[in-house]
Amino acid sequence: MTSPIPISNITQEWVEVLEKWHLDLFLIPTIVITLATLLASPVLLVSIFLSRALRQETRYLLLANILVADLFLVLLNLATLICNALRAPMQWLGCELVTTLTVTSYCCAIYTVTLMVVDTYAAVRWPLRYRDVIPPSRTYCILVGVWVLAAIYPFTVMIKTQVASGNFHEKLPVCLVLISLGFIQARNMTGIYIYFFVAALMCSLLISYCYIRLYMITRTQGIWHNRFSRARVTLLAHGVLLLLYFAPGFLFTIELVLIDRKDIPQDVRVWVSTVNMCVFMLLPRVFAPYLYGIRYREISDTVMLLLLHQHRRLSQATAA
Repeated sequence: MTSPIPISNITQEWVEVLEKWHLDLFLIPTIVITLATLLASPVLLVSIFLSRALRQETRYLLLANILVADLFLVLLNLATLICNALRAPMQWLGCELVTTLTVTSYCCAIYTVTLMVVDTYAAVRWPLRYRDVIPPSRTYCILVGVWVLAAIYPFTVMIKTQVASGNFHEKLPVCLVLISLGFIQARNMTGIYIYFFVAALMCSLLISYCYIRLYMITRTQGIWHNRFSRARVTLLAHGVLLLLYFAPGFLFTIELVLIDRKDIPQDVRVWVSTVNMCVFMLLPRVFAPYLYGIRYREISDTVMLLLLHQHRRLSQATAA
């Protein structure tokens, strides 16, 4: 932030507002949503990686990458919120690392969601050349590149901030991504704004272009005539999911812009940040595995086979 107030003092003010409004109770919906995510995402991941047929499909590899990034984010978020609720002090370096990993996993999920839309467009636009252009081996390289792209800027900023500040051992009452990133932002304001703005703009333009082109390509095929056609329902479901993925990021960016505004009460900032991190940020992570598990018949069939196999093994073990 622009003021010279130590970050420990800023987080202490935040704690006072949390305790005043009993906002630690938002840990309850966070735990519920995280558990629901943990019930579905690992099952889908196991199904994808154990099935040779699914591992050969680019869309399923992209989905697996989204699930991995989402699992990492929800577990990191839950661990941070539990530590904050217990008021366990955390060193500034550790909080910066948590912030960097959170931003990396969020950006990785957003980039991969965008690639899923591009992949769908490519499969429809060039059906005969699609498998030759994007084989599984190339998809793995793309996924590694996505993680590197998502991580390189946040980690670079973290290292530069630590070298400049040297507050390695300062302890914080709570670790908050908004305050941590806002504190970093004071030293890298232009770079952070450009990073988030360009990333969001490029992803939004790519998604919009692909969906518009998909509609133009398929509108003559009659799949849009029925109000409740599979194409319409799929587009609606994906549109809602994309909105849920992007909206918390836009809200978080607005929070960063307004973090130094004196005309906005601290209580409002704390409420918005708490609801965003405890609810809005987690909603797409809990909906995605269930939506894709139902939407992709190959995945649902593989999950059912795995569950039946496990049930049979348990029955045989009990009988023995």
